[in-house]
Amino acid sequence: MPKWDDAYCTLAQEILEKGIRVHNRTGVDSIKIPSWHFRIDLADGFPALTTKQLFLRQAVLEILWIWQARSNDVRWLQERNVHIWDKWEISQDGTWRDEETGEILKTFDPSWAHTIGTAYGYVMDKYSLPQKLIRSLRKDPEDRRRVVSLWQESELETAVLPPCVWSTEWDVTDGRLNLWVHQRSCDVPLGLPFNVAQYAVLLMMIAQVCGLEPGVIDWSIKDAHIYVNQVEGMKEQIRRWKEEPEKPAPRLWLDPEVREFEDFDSGTACSSVHLEGYEHMGKLSFALTQ
Repeated sequence: MPKWDDAYCTLAQEILEKGIRVHNRTGVDSIKIPSWHFRIDLADGFPALTTKQLFLRQAVLEILWIWQARSNDVRWLQERNVHIWDKWEISQDGTWRDEETGEILKTFDPSWAHTIGTAYGYVMDKYSLPQKLIRSLRKDPEDRRRVVSLWQESELETAVLPPCVWSTEWDVTDGRLNLWVHQRSCDVPLGLPFNVAQYAVLLMMIAQVCGLEPGVIDWSIKDAHIYVNQVEGMKEQIRRWKEEPEKPAPRLWLDPEVREFEDFDSGTACSSVHLEGYEHMGKLSFALTQ
C-alpha cells in the first residue's frame, strides 16, 4: 500500500483504538487523540489516498482560492462548482446561521455578505503572505524565517471560523523545498485527505516557480478526531487498507510551462494539474459536521 495510505490509516486506527470520546461545540461527539505527527516524502509519489477516492480538482481550487486568489468570497468557489465553504457563507443580512436550524451563530456587518469574514484568503491578501514567501525563496534560499501564519489575533473575531491549518514553515535543503504544516484541529475522515493533497500540490507549484525540487512535508496535528457518525466509514477504509490488493501511488503532473504562481490555472477545469496513474478503491461518504 502507498506510504500515505499507511500513515493515514495508522492514524485512524490509533484514534479508534486509543482515542477518548468527548463533547464539542458541534453537538456531535468525537473520538480524539491529543496530537499526531507524520512525514511524507514527495519522492515516494503524490499523497492521494488509494483506500478511497480523492477529488483533486476541488482540493486544488480551494488552496488556490486561499493562496493564489487570496479571496474570502465563497462565490469564487461556487462559480467553479466547489461547495466546500457553502455552510460557512455569511448571508446577505450579515448573519451566519446554522444551516439546519436557522439559528444565528455569528453576526457581521452586511458588507461581509458572501464571504467567510477576515479568514484565510483575507489574511493572505492583507499581509501579502504568498508574495513574501516566493520572493524569499528566490532571493534567499537559506532564510530560516519563512513562517506563513493565518493565525492573526486581530482578525479572529471577525472571521466565521479560525483557521484549522493555521501555519506553515518552509525551508530549502540541498535544492529541495520542504514544508512543515501545523493544524490545530483535524477532522481525519473528511479534512485531512483534502488538506494533505492541497499542501502537496502547493509545495510542488511553489517549488516549480522557484526552480527547486519538491521535498518533504512534516505534518503536526493537535486534536486529531473522528466524529462518531463517521466511525463506520472509517472502519471500512481501514478494512480496505488491510485486506484489499495494493494500489500504486499516483504521480502529479504540473504544467511545466508555468513559471509564475499566479499563472497556474484556477478556472473550473483546473487544467494546470492532474493525477497520473491514480487507482483507488472507490468513494466513501462521511458526515460533514459544522
